[in-house]
Amino acid sequence: MWDDAFPSFLIGLREGLEAGLIVSVLVATLVRAGAKSRLPQVWTGVLAAIALSMSFGAVLTFTAASLSTAAQEAFGGTLSIVAVAFVTAMVFWMRRSARSLAGEIKEKVTEALAMGAGVLVLTSFLAVGREGLETALFLWTTARAADESAGPLTGAGIGLVLAAVLCWGLYRRVLTINLTRFFTATGAVLIVIAAGVLGYGLRDLQEGGVLPGGTAYAVDLSGSVDAGSWYSTLLQGVLNLTPTMTWLQVAGYVGYLGVVMTLFVRGVRGVAPAPAPAPAPAPAPAPSPTRRAPATQIPTGPAPATRTPAPAAPRAPAAPRTPATPAPSGRAPGTPPRPAKATSPQPTSPASTPAATPASTRHRPAWLIPVAVVAVPAILAGLVVALARPKPAGGETVAVSAKDCGQGFTAPEPGRRTFQMRNTGDQTSEVYLIDPDTNAVYGEIEGLAPGTTRDLVATVAGGTYAWRCVPTDGKAVTSRAVRVGGAAGAGAVIPVSEQDLAGPLRAYKAYVNRGLATLVTETRTLSDDIRTGHLDTARADWLTAHRTYASLGAAYGTFEDFDQKIDGRPDGLPGGVHDKDFTGFQRIEYGLWHGRPADELKGPARQLADDTAGLRKAFPHHDFDPADLPLRAHEILENTLQFELTGDTDQGSGTGLATADANLAGTRELLIVLRPLLTARAPHLLPTVDADIGRLRTLLDAQHHDGRWTPVDRLGRTVKDRMDGATGQLLEDLSPVPDLLEIRKSA
Repeated sequence: MWDDAFPSFLIGLREGLEAGLIVSVLVATLVRAGAKSRLPQVWTGVLAAIALSMSFGAVLTFTAASLSTAAQEAFGGTLSIVAVAFVTAMVFWMRRSARSLAGEIKEKVTEALAMGAGVLVLTSFLAVGREGLETALFLWTTARAADESAGPLTGAGIGLVLAAVLCWGLYRRVLTINLTRFFTATGAVLIVIAAGVLGYGLRDLQEGGVLPGGTAYAVDLSGSVDAGSWYSTLLQGVLNLTPTMTWLQVAGYVGYLGVVMTLFVRGVRGVAPAPAPAPAPAPAPAPSPTRRAPATQIPTGPAPATRTPAPAAPRAPAAPRTPATPAPSGRAPGTPPRPAKATSPQPTSPASTPAATPASTRHRPAWLIPVAVVAVPAILAGLVVALARPKPAGGETVAVSAKDCGQGFTAPEPGRRTFQMRNTGDQTSEVYLIDPDTNAVYGEIEGLAPGTTRDLVATVAGGTYAWRCVPTDGKAVTSRAVRVGGAAGAGAVIPVSEQDLAGPLRAYKAYVNRGLATLVTETRTLSDDIRTGHLDTARADWLTAHRTYASLGAAYGTFEDFDQKIDGRPDGLPGGVHDKDFTGFQRIEYGLWHGRPADELKGPARQLADDTAGLRKAFPHHDFDPADLPLRAHEILENTLQFELTGDTDQGSGTGLATADANLAGTRELLIVLRPLLTARAPHLLPTVDADIGRLRTLLDAQHHDGRWTPVDRLGRTVKDRMDGATGQLLEDLSPVPDLLEIRKSA
């Protein structure tokens, strides 16, 4: 998450500071000109710009979600290219304009003051809106690349808050920033980040079928790079450098970085520091000793008014008003100096002419304009989203019953579709959207009760579609098939039946039976060691037997009460490790590694041997739900990450990594029996999982020296993080297994 937050933090800080500087100078200029009454017009423009930016982000998010998978890739790739163009143009513009930014803004404010309230609102709106739209676009592409929004949004939020604090500090004269150096440094970093966004966008366009070369890989380090390590995650999140990149990605990345960075650096070197402006000749010395700030810095906060843009008003009301052209210094020649007091920048403004203010304006509510500037972009964005998103197929409800499944179903348009499924029968039904040729499932609803309506959302691409309804007490009914034109691309899962899992289940039960036979022999040996007082030998034999039991972890759901007796923890027992109900491997571990005498351990050791023998005898008669088999692949390692790799189950032996290694072996055995089913449904999954297992096994083996395992609490921080990361990556890659091998009645 946090690696994905850094690019967004930088863009939020940069864009927020740019927009904040503009707002700060706008406010400072109005205050200096004595026009505080015009500040609501500035905030109205700022509010409108924020509303527009958020509406733009909503349009990007929701219109993309309504597209097909290929169209989403093409849409995202296109916007990534546009984002790169925006960021590149912004980098070069800020490099050129940083020196004169304050002066340009002051000129715009002065012009806006002279032309009226509407122009002042428009000036602040355009100034902030440009940065807001760029930020929304960049955040959208960054979140899409990261496949999550929490990190990018958090980073951007922190950057915007920091930018607001800096701008407030600038306004209050707390600090000044050399804009040239700031925008040069952040510009170079953003060019590198934009190169990664470009590479990601090109990859999206390849996956969307817009550009060729999607399978021509220039770099493929997926088998050797630790994807769960901190450095790999950081590189992918910040620079969009992935272990696998196509030739087009590499060419785009290197080409953009080489050309744009070269031009940027040359521009920085070629621009000499801007000299301080020479003072203009004046007929008389300036009365104020205040000096002008360098052009590379923005003076902030209210400054003494040395010039007044409008002719000074007469002091006495009774004096005749004599029109005169103001002198450059802000007062008529010969007029004695007065205390610096800002006057109205518009002597002909409506405020100075009461008759010019219509009655309708006086009675207009103050909240009307702010509400309007927020509501209009939101309404327009809602209309765009509503018109861009597809309606449910044909706008019709698809009926479901035991006699007529899929009534009202017509060929839908490709894309993301929502089907309203209504059960018109008298039985609860399972409903599946399938490919009738292969029985592959595109979407499903479980337990649709009679008389109820629920939405089924699925992505439709080129192919054949039909509905299959399976009532609780009845036979499956399949609707007529419809054909959807276009390229294939919708993801579907080939269903698994109990019969499909019968073979893997028999193979795995045989593996567990062999392991239990070995376990019985090993626990008897352990009991004999303790009975004869050979505690050193008992420690070695304890680890051997415990690893055997840990390798059978996939079957723990069928061990019933035996698991608590054989490998129960003292957690929750009234007496803790001294409780009479604390038995099994961990009870003996505590005694062996805490110097307890052999006589105290004879009873627990004999009981452990009896319990394992009882488990071996009972296991063939235990019910083993075939649906549990795919779940174990994930659950074994979840327990490993929660207990063994935290040291939570260690009772003194320091062998948590040895147990984790045994759990990994049990997971591998389970995947061996499931391999044929997984290969047919997800051919690319197992090579990835095998690489993950090999990576974790290497990390564990590195902590095994001369028959001893490094205790978890003695692992270095880097090693521990890599081990946790590798386990987490393996868990993530195994997570599709339960869904792929779920038993479905549609089979």
